[in-house]
Amino acid sequence: MVRIISLVNQKGGVGKTTTAVNLATYLASAGKRVLLVDLDPQGNASSGLGLDTQNLKKSLYHSLISKIHPKEVIVQSKVNGLSLLPSNQELSGAAVELVDIDNREFQLREILNKVKEDYDFMIIDSPPSLGLLTINGLVASNEVIVPVQTEYFALEGLGQLLNTIDLVKDNLHSELVVTGIVLTMYDKRNRLARQVIKEVRRYFPENVFDSIIPRTVRLAEAPSFGKSILHFDRFNKGALAYKRLALELIEK
Repeated sequence: MVRIISLVNQKGGVGKTTTAVNLATYLASAGKRVLLVDLDPQGNASSGLGLDTQNLKKSLYHSLISKIHPKEVIVQSKVNGLSLLPSNQELSGAAVELVDIDNREFQLREILNKVKEDYDFMIIDSPPSLGLLTINGLVASNEVIVPVQTEYFALEGLGQLLNTIDLVKDNLHSELVVTGIVLTMYDKRNRLARQVIKEVRRYFPENVFDSIIPRTVRLAEAPSFGKSILHFDRFNKGALAYKRLALELIEK
């Protein structure tokens, strides 16, 4: 049975897309059939895998609004076993156009249901907001992973996010579960970062992944080359952390 996982945090710059791209890559490298769904109009997950988002003829927008079958939109990445449902700035219009559509919160679920038999994992990179696109991602998923940056404002907005997830569970999708919080951008030299980890684990003792993603220059550089960290610098400490995270997720 396919595991459909949304990566969600309404705060930007927390390593959400970096986590989506690299987690999907390492799941594929572990022999899983993976679809990375780029639900962010910025298209960073798509460009992070080397796709030219400016010249996309078909994207997730066309499946959501024009009802084009996702198999006509999905592209194979350069990573064996990893496919991509890409997006670009056109998707920003979908949030407006979906408003008047019946069952607007279920549109992405309907799309993914058409291809879910082809994959073991679907990883959804949500936009940094709690708008209609993110709600579509949550309704389409059966699991949620929340990337949290190990900095001062880490817990700010986390309660609002979890409340939104609860609302989705209560009203739209009762089987949705929070699989875990993944701590990102960790600098072990920073005393505050260590305190943030303690606080997050104190508030959510059963929901924090053991794998912690460090802050490294190579992780930040990899997307500009259209590569995951696995194919950019596989021995980097960030690469090893994402490998451990993927294995931890498989075991869950």
